[in-house]
Amino acid sequence: MKKILLIFTFIFVQFTFAQNDSAFDTGEWFKFRMSYSGWMKAGNATLTVKDDVINGKPVYHVVGKGWTTGAIKWFFKVKDRYESYFDKETNLPYRFIRDINEGGHTKKLEIDFDQENQKAYINNIKRKKKTVVDTELNVQDMVSAFYYLRNHYDTDAIEQGDEVSLNMFFDSENFNFKLKFLGRETIKTKFGKVKCLKFRPYVMAGRVFKEQESLTLWVSADDNKIPLKIKADLAVGSLRADLEAFKGLKHPFEIQF
Repeated sequence: MKKILLIFTFIFVQFTFAQNDSAFDTGEWFKFRMSYSGWMKAGNATLTVKDDVINGKPVYHVVGKGWTTGAIKWFFKVKDRYESYFDKETNLPYRFIRDINEGGHTKKLEIDFDQENQKAYINNIKRKKKTVVDTELNVQDMVSAFYYLRNHYDTDAIEQGDEVSLNMFFDSENFNFKLKFLGRETIKTKFGKVKCLKFRPYVMAGRVFKEQESLTLWVSADDNKIPLKIKADLAVGSLRADLEAFKGLKHPFEIQF
């Protein structure tokens, strides 16, 4: 499930122009269905946008959850929770929480970002260890990036073959994520036919992914910029995520029946 939530952040990349109006607001909620090798349900994931306050500043508080269901949870149980607190105007993160249990492997990290001084203060609660790491300018966490970049790309300006990058911070490391725009496509969903933007994120081939170009993803081409479908070729089998339910969208969902 961690891999699915990570993939959500790969959907979005750093473009030059911002939308005049935000793509989301408080109350937005997504639910995704994951399936393994095209037929076996593997689990669910949700993303919820709430209001909160950090150090006296109004922020968006996004909670991402992922968990296994059905037969899979009997031999590999997953229960993950990710949280991000980010500024309502700049969409830059102030705090990130990762609390996971994946087949008995547990981890709980709390990271506070000092965007002005480019520092990440990491509290590893399980190991009772605190560290400080230098970060890149305007760094994003894996959840905040999804929302930040929904407001920072111009879908009319991107062209097939364009490659863009994003500064990301995960656990205790900075990394530069690259993604390629494949073009526009209309796909069938449970809600009807939807015009989409199609992307190819570059991932590390090896233990998890079959090769560097193992991911394909589709994002709605309307003002909401919703992740609708993700396909991943894994080292063993394949994984797919489909939007199953939603509520609280800020803009009309453009569906072609």
